[in-house]
Amino acid sequence: MATPETAEATQTLPGWDLEHLLEGSGVATAADGDDAGRVDALLDEAGELAERFAAEHEGKVAELDSAGLRAAMLALARISELVGRAGSYAQLAFSANTADPETGALMQRVTERATQVQTKLIFFELEWVALDDARAAELLAGEGLEFCRHHLELERRYKPHVLSKPEELIVTELSVTGRSAWSRLFDELTSAIRVEVPGGEPAPLDVALSRLRDPDREVRRATAEAVTEALEPGLRTRGYVFNTLLQDKAIGDRLRDYPHWVAARNLSNEASDESVQALVEAVQGRYELARRWYRVKARLLGIDRLADYDRMASVSSDDVEIPWDEGRVIVRDAFGSFSDRAAEVFDRFIDERWVDAPPREGKRGGAFSAPTVPEVHPYVMLNYTDTRNDVLTLAHELGHGLHQTLARDQGAFHQNTPLTVAETASVFAEQVVFGRLLAGAETPESRLSLLAEAVEGQIATVFRQIAMNRFEDAVHRARRTEGELSVERFGELWSGTQADLLGSSVELTDGYRSWWSYVPHFIGAPGYVYAYAYGQLLALSVYRKYESEGEAMVPAYLEMLAAGGSRSPEELGEIVGVDLADPGFWDSGLDLVAEQISAAEAAAEELIAARG
Repeated sequence: MATPETAEATQTLPGWDLEHLLEGSGVATAADGDDAGRVDALLDEAGELAERFAAEHEGKVAELDSAGLRAAMLALARISELVGRAGSYAQLAFSANTADPETGALMQRVTERATQVQTKLIFFELEWVALDDARAAELLAGEGLEFCRHHLELERRYKPHVLSKPEELIVTELSVTGRSAWSRLFDELTSAIRVEVPGGEPAPLDVALSRLRDPDREVRRATAEAVTEALEPGLRTRGYVFNTLLQDKAIGDRLRDYPHWVAARNLSNEASDESVQALVEAVQGRYELARRWYRVKARLLGIDRLADYDRMASVSSDDVEIPWDEGRVIVRDAFGSFSDRAAEVFDRFIDERWVDAPPREGKRGGAFSAPTVPEVHPYVMLNYTDTRNDVLTLAHELGHGLHQTLARDQGAFHQNTPLTVAETASVFAEQVVFGRLLAGAETPESRLSLLAEAVEGQIATVFRQIAMNRFEDAVHRARRTEGELSVERFGELWSGTQADLLGSSVELTDGYRSWWSYVPHFIGAPGYVYAYAYGQLLALSVYRKYESEGEAMVPAYLEMLAAGGSRSPEELGEIVGVDLADPGFWDSGLDLVAEQISAAEAAAEELIAARG
């Protein structure tokens, strides 16, 4: 499905072709043009295979030998491919046009039918987890299980948290009208928000937020007020969605005997509670780094103290526009500078229409790279508006795309990495492109502008994400002890955790108290955000090794990416010589951030002195 181009200004930007998900599946499907029918055919085949699989294996997993386990896992991989093709098509089509009722209906139907397939297969995981440890170890020692061994080992870690089969069936069936439905509603609500930006046409939220980079403070202030005004009409509805999902998670955690709200996320991330707490405390202990920069930035902007709407302001008039064609070349050349293989993958994304770049009415905001299924390829969504930050976003998402492409050979069970490692390639790519942009900066002002963007990216990804983690922690705890939270209570917790980060360096306006209400991660992926900080600090360490070792380090780096999720995060780090088990690891990464902030401060002081 080619994405329609709805405006003259977007005609040079690529739109993705989702046809790749519907072809080559080995399933006889409906006629071309009937995409919904072709999606249904994939699910028909998956349902039939699931029925056969259940008839063959239900109640008999304990009787399998290693060869039988291998055959069963291959069959499950095939079912996963079919469901994954259908689900990826529906989700991506919906992301491209959340306002289209037919696309929304297709996504809901796929969700419901995929759940039906899943319910037929729940028995396998439950029976596998129920095996005693000695028997499981004996089976896993067999030959030919490399494509699923780590996955099967991880499943057994959930043994204390699984329910009985009837209970698991009920939970799975009800998820269609539960969490997934509420998450979809939230996406539709936020995608429909239009901001009456001063002096312009009503704009999608992401486009409006990009105006907070404007060098004119009055534009920033007026834009922030317009964003707050646009958030207000649906604020209580979004608050109700959040409340509902907070309680949904509380119930699930209680039934599954998770000791605290983020325990399930830590388990899926293959991260211990202790290591995550160490990360949070290390970053909180260095909050002053962000405050230092914001105080310098206030001087650069000629004001006594930043307001929340000043944090992303350009520090100079050098905030140049970079059209798509120029940005694409910059990123492609940067990829090629460290790896021909990386450049080849980049070219495929562009040439084979794996990217959807233009902002459009009804399109989901933000950017992402979706891995889909190993048999196809990832897809990248952007909202490219010609800013230098958009170039770095292109690098970031294509870094994800490179990682996901190289890991495809790992197959359905090991293609995807834990969230804690998933940012490695994206941040690495972003750093490479940043280096290219910085090398091309021709004036001290341009250099400072780039350094400021880099520092603010670090602050956003490390410090702000941990502050958002603290907000999540506060709201999950409050919901479990206080009951349903008012929007005022959400705002109180939001502004409080933001103030902990910013201290006296930034003034938080009253309007900013509602800005928690458009963040999708809180809704669709509770506990997700700390992984950004984890991944950023890991990626910076990997990039520093690349800076010191050069080309000699690239083969190990590509090996790490190609390993996907077939090994633990610690084992993946070992490939490139990074010790994630070192208690001082987080401080080491934060030292790198401190160096960048010091460099930006020095450049700022030089420019301030030159201005007199």
